[in-house]
Amino acid sequence: MAVTEYTGNTQTATINTEHSLALISAAGVYQLVVNLSNMANGDVLELRAYLAVRSTNSRLLAKIATYANKQGDGTADSGGDGEVIAFSIPFSSPFDIRFTLKQTAGTGKDYIWSVYQL
Repeated sequence: MAVTEYTGNTQTATINTEHSLALISAAGVYQLVVNLSNMANGDVLELRAYLAVRSTNSRLLAKIATYANKQGDGTADSGGDGEVIAFSIPFSSPFDIRFTLKQTAGTGKDYIWSVYQL
């Protein structure tokens, strides 16, 4: 199975603002990937996915993942303290999917993100 980047960018978080990262209307399987390396102690981040169950339905919250505080330095293979990349579960939909990012605490950070198409 080929994996490609559907879209991606950097989002500067404004505290308590839900930022829309991607609204995808093409049928497929998609996964949100976010670099959390800028997070610090006191930061709280929510990553959300919204889907419609049927073509006549509105998108509803399907999954929310919450991350808090510093997330490691990403160098576990060289003795560091681990994971800084967040992967959503893969979402499949024949209709549309919306991915969002919301930082609810701390100081607004820049988050590099991508949506992979599987």
